[in-house]
Amino acid sequence: MKRLPLLAFGLLLILISRSAGSQAQPSATEADKPKTVPRHAGAAVPAPSVCSACIRAHMEFLASDALRGRGSGTADEMVAATYVASQLRAYGIAPAGDDGGYIQRAVFEQPRLTAPPQLTFVKPSANAAGEQISWTFGKEFIVRSLSQTHFSGRLRVINADEYDPGVAGSVVLILGSDWPKLRAKAVSVTSAGAVAAVVTATAEHAARFEEKARQLPDLPAKIDGKDAAGLGDSFTLLEINPDAVTLLKALPENTTVTFASSESSEPRHTWNALGMLPGSDPKRGAVLLSAHLDHLGIGKPVNGDNIYNGADDDASGTTAVLELARALGSGPRPKRTVVFALFGSEELGGLGSAYFREHPPLPLQDIAVNLEFEMLGRADPAVKSDTVWLTGWERSNLGPELAARGAKLVGDPHPKSNFFARSDNYVLAKRGMVAQTVSSYGLHSDYHQPSDDLAHIDFKHMDAAIGSLLEPVSWLVDSDFRPEWKEGGRP
Repeated sequence: MKRLPLLAFGLLLILISRSAGSQAQPSATEADKPKTVPRHAGAAVPAPSVCSACIRAHMEFLASDALRGRGSGTADEMVAATYVASQLRAYGIAPAGDDGGYIQRAVFEQPRLTAPPQLTFVKPSANAAGEQISWTFGKEFIVRSLSQTHFSGRLRVINADEYDPGVAGSVVLILGSDWPKLRAKAVSVTSAGAVAAVVTATAEHAARFEEKARQLPDLPAKIDGKDAAGLGDSFTLLEINPDAVTLLKALPENTTVTFASSESSEPRHTWNALGMLPGSDPKRGAVLLSAHLDHLGIGKPVNGDNIYNGADDDASGTTAVLELARALGSGPRPKRTVVFALFGSEELGGLGSAYFREHPPLPLQDIAVNLEFEMLGRADPAVKSDTVWLTGWERSNLGPELAARGAKLVGDPHPKSNFFARSDNYVLAKRGMVAQTVSSYGLHSDYHQPSDDLAHIDFKHMDAAIGSLLEPVSWLVDSDFRPEWKEGGRP
């Protein structure tokens, strides 16, 4: 190979340097330039602006095939948390994780059943031992939710519309066919002290008992030796074959029902990314801005695609929190401390947020409010295209205050879906914190499917939705407004 003359070599280096610089910093298109969001009357400082290029860049990495769907508790989730940490540092947000860093490694115990559970009925008898009936898992019954591996209680039979306070210590068979009523009654009787609830399956569900029984029931994870009590069901609910209902109804009073199973436990990990922007007046109470960074990872192929990218759920919410971190980190120091939390393993039942709740970077009572961001990547046809909604709008005075300051925010148009209790906010709300979720999920069919990918993201909507929140959140972190639950609103 011939050597280049020194002058030619120098010119070549200059050209390469200029070329690399132009590739590293491409000229912004009109769509990528930060957009100024109008500020409400009386404001004395410039309004924050949204960075469209930043939003797209975060989404293109977090929802890429390279992250393999950011599966809960996997190395891919840890990569996503590490990426978030690097962005928080770039935005001037201080670390709030373990050992002076941004990552909080959440450790939990995950119990697993080691064999199919058994259900037995012992009729009362004048003799020492009564007649015993045994049922097979996957034939006469399956488990809808399980909070304990062993329980026993007397059998009670009630109707879904019936009020019966005497259920403490019982296994309650609830008669009826309306599933929402049955589930609500199951929650009611277990809250009143019943050890378990039993409902009748539809013929369609019963036909799938054998298929469902191929996977043993999940058990709640434990943090510090206690149930994580994050999202999902925290009670025991069994579903029985319609043919078996007649038998149960015919059993005499004081029949004893016993559920038995065996379990083992193993330690698992998930990763949260935590940052903090210290405020000048921490007595006002901190503001927690959060989202979950995990999704379903690699799963059953659909149309040849097995990567569940989770672009809307919840790369979009993670992106919203990062954009708020960028805007707040580049402005004046807020009066309130702001905590940025991107939780792992929400898809496993809010485990990352449950660990955060038990190991917060500052006392929970010092956090005045939590705004969670979940599924903002597409417009909801039920509201205007640039609008987002707040779960539990009627529960507190938070939503109206933010809307009055420019947030294009309305009440949840899907109250029957109970989204208030289906995101990480609920983990904290159960401890009394005013915690609600901002979303624009329109019940689209790509939810929890491989097709929840970048191709289906509406970036124009994301820019407008996040942009409308920048100024109201900037107001919130400087105000002394402390949101409150309305009467009956606290879960």
